[in-house]
Amino acid sequence: MLKKILNNRGFVLYLIPFILGLLSVFSFQPFNLTLINFFILPLFFLLLVYVKKRSKSVYRTKPFRKNLFLIGFIFSFGFYLSGIFWIAHSLTFDERFKFLIPFAVIVIPLFLGIFTGLATLIIGQFLNYNFSSILLFSGTFALTDYIKGKILSGFPWNIWGYSVSWFTEVLQPLNLLGFFSYNLFVITIFTIPAVFFFRIKFNQKFLISVTACFIVFFAYIYGTISINKNENYLKKVSANNKIYAKVISPNFKLEYNLLISDAENKLKKLIKYSDPDPQKKTIFIWPEGTFTGFNYNEIYKLRGLIESNFNKNHLILLGINTKNKESEEYFNSLIVVNNNFEILYQYNKQKLVPFGEFLPFENLLNKFGLKKITQGHESFSRGAKHENFSIDKTNILPLICYEIIFPELIQKANDGTNLIVNISEDGWFGNTIGPHQHFAKAIFRSIESDTFLVRSANKGITAIIGNKGQIYKKLNFNETGNIEMNIPLLTAKFKNKNDLIFFILLFTYLIIFLIFKNKTNV
Repeated sequence: MLKKILNNRGFVLYLIPFILGLLSVFSFQPFNLTLINFFILPLFFLLLVYVKKRSKSVYRTKPFRKNLFLIGFIFSFGFYLSGIFWIAHSLTFDERFKFLIPFAVIVIPLFLGIFTGLATLIIGQFLNYNFSSILLFSGTFALTDYIKGKILSGFPWNIWGYSVSWFTEVLQPLNLLGFFSYNLFVITIFTIPAVFFFRIKFNQKFLISVTACFIVFFAYIYGTISINKNENYLKKVSANNKIYAKVISPNFKLEYNLLISDAENKLKKLIKYSDPDPQKKTIFIWPEGTFTGFNYNEIYKLRGLIESNFNKNHLILLGINTKNKESEEYFNSLIVVNNNFEILYQYNKQKLVPFGEFLPFENLLNKFGLKKITQGHESFSRGAKHENFSIDKTNILPLICYEIIFPELIQKANDGTNLIVNISEDGWFGNTIGPHQHFAKAIFRSIESDTFLVRSANKGITAIIGNKGQIYKKLNFNETGNIEMNIPLLTAKFKNKNDLIFFILLFTYLIIFLIFKNKTNV
């Protein structure tokens, strides 16, 4: 039966890779069935080698290179089809965009699948049943993830490393290695079980497996020691080096075309959830999308509510649309205001969501009646600078919505950063797995920066995350309320500032492969 399946081109090139790709979604949030990756990646590797060999015999009537491309392309299509289908939910808020749902569900995974297809096309012909081929396979997959995270505007989503977001101890090397180096090791470890199908001596299989287990064990021990040492350090942080913050999750329904009276009602609810103490110095963090469809100048008219409920001990950080009077540009902004609703600081989002916040080829597509998905016809402009907000001892790095998925924004951050604030509107993705996957990225950014991270999300997961990735306080998906904490202001002693280690590791993998590529027993 198995032989018959493996000789069936349709099963091997289409059905099996597609199913493996689909199943991968269960390794990520909110499922966290990480162990399935120890089956998915080894099976995909073995299947790729099998196709390479059989393409010269059983599949010889079809082009050899086409088979290698197809297996990677179909696998990746299944991977993204199940992993990011939630994007389509954002198109249900406006009737004009519902016709784009098939594009979001099918075309985007097809496009992303091209990257993996090209990767398997290039390396497939060099793979064999040996350990050096596992290194080539892992290195290429990691490089593909890196390219997808950088090319065009970048989309580093559901990269394999994120499938261990729940295992805080083994995440601690992130700070030293950087995210993409860590991802390379994760892919390698996941693929190691393939050696049990190699025709090599048992002691070689045992040595490779034990080495992989030792690496995971070492990461766990290192992480446990780092977390325990950090907990002891945090106990010694003085009150002068902490900031009292209240993080709000209003759980507002995402609606279009609201009246100013609707915005006023939202503001009253935000004040109620904030419950300001006039005697306590506090920074209040409200999410992105608080006042959907309104800009700062329009909400400024409601400043009387702010003035009557907050005082000089209070600052409010929130997301809102702003407009540059001189350039007429619109921005998706994070602002910090005082009790008079005066802007003390403004950050304009740099990583804009294609179609969500700006329309690619806008002049052309406008002619067909298309615009960005968010309210308003004109696209948002990209922010020019990424400067921190500093007050007293607090040095805040702001990240708006999906900017949290980009490790480079952490690498390039001000060295004095001692708090990261991420505000988001996750209502776009409804009751899907999207908000859970989005939240997982914040855990990684906190560890990479060795800094506390505060996340305020409307209809998403709101949390205060420690510098080692521990979740200190949390409001679950679709939960309304606030969380509060005296947050330690920690400046990282060390953080990975570039991807040099990643490329050194890739080069090392390649050299090892070139040295040992012909040493195989099949």
